[in-house]
Amino acid sequence: MGAMGSSALARLGLPALRLPAQSRPGWLRVAALGLAAVALGAVAWRRVRSRRHRQLQQVGTMGWPGRGATGTESGAPTGTRTRCAGAARRRISLVSRGAGLVSIFYEKNSLIFSAPGMDQLVLPSRLPSTNTLHDCRIFGVDIQGRDCGDEVAQWFTNFLKTEALRLVQFDTKMKGRTSNKLFPVSVQNYQVAYPDCSPLMILSEASLGDLNMRLEKKIKMEQFRPNIVVRGCEAYEEDTWDELLIGGVELKKVLACPRCILTTVDPDTGVIDRKESLETLESYCLCDASEHHIYKSSPLFGMYYSVEKIGSLRVGDSVYRMV
Repeated sequence: MGAMGSSALARLGLPALRLPAQSRPGWLRVAALGLAAVALGAVAWRRVRSRRHRQLQQVGTMGWPGRGATGTESGAPTGTRTRCAGAARRRISLVSRGAGLVSIFYEKNSLIFSAPGMDQLVLPSRLPSTNTLHDCRIFGVDIQGRDCGDEVAQWFTNFLKTEALRLVQFDTKMKGRTSNKLFPVSVQNYQVAYPDCSPLMILSEASLGDLNMRLEKKIKMEQFRPNIVVRGCEAYEEDTWDELLIGGVELKKVLACPRCILTTVDPDTGVIDRKESLETLESYCLCDASEHHIYKSSPLFGMYYSVEKIGSLRVGDSVYRMV
């Protein structure tokens, strides 16, 4: 939604995190995988509350792939007390036009990076506390990140053939960005690390199916990068769910997800179409006039959710609407 950073990070569809002038050598850019925020430990959280006694209505089951996911349904995405959005840790893809794809998957408490012409790179999911902390900025809001080390920085710099880049990781001891700084219209009080405005975005298979019926060339779920895919519901039914229970995780709807030109990037080739599926979405997925001050002219596809109660979830879990 926001303006993307320049250079190779923009081609990856990731924000460029810049160190403040007083602390960065030259034009050093700190690259945080915004798309992989949860994969690297970025979370959003709210005060844990006791589950209220309410009726549960099953609306579907949790599917896969998750946010920016590639590959097959290998490994059940799980959450922990501070990483209930762990569905995005398993596997993501980063798009780099012309350079190919960077794939990341999670195995044995490590993130494994691979890319064409590059040796695999293994990064432990937990970094030493002695690693340097950087003051970063995403979409105009300050946040910290712990440096992932020189080897990782050199790996990305070599692959992208660009200026020096560094990867940073968020941990729960750091202060996240507050919701009212990300979306002034938000009435919820929560913190989020590197994602746009919320840790989770949910989209149903039926909604994608309906969109594909309107397109000449079918597109994949990965193009929209949801954290959670719901199977077995009606198209756009996810727009009506206010609060959900999946596994041990309680979620609350925040906003609809406004879509930008990144939805026109083919996740397999990195080629950007600049038209579809965005133009088709604009033909039938615009907001009501009463919400124009929130979404402007962006089409809406999928829903953002905050985490009300942290827990675990995995592929195949029933998705319940709490009423």
